[in-house]
Amino acid sequence: MKFLTVAEVATVMRVSKMTVYRLVHSGELPAVRVGRSFRVPEDAVNEYLRKSFFQTG
Repeated sequence: MKFLTVAEVATVMRVSKMTVYRLVHSGELPAVRVGRSFRVPEDAVNEYLRKSFFQTG
C-alpha cells in the first residue's frame, strides 16, 4: 500500500492542501497520522475521486 502526503493528495486531486485537511478531519478521506503530519492511502484517494465522479455525473 502506498501512502501520499497531504501535498501529494492536493496535487492529484487538483485542490488546495486546506481542502485535503478538511476532507481528512470530516472523515471523508481516511488518513494515518505520522508524527505531526498525515498520510493518506493512495487507494483511498482513488476511491474518493471515483465516488465523487459518479455523484456529479
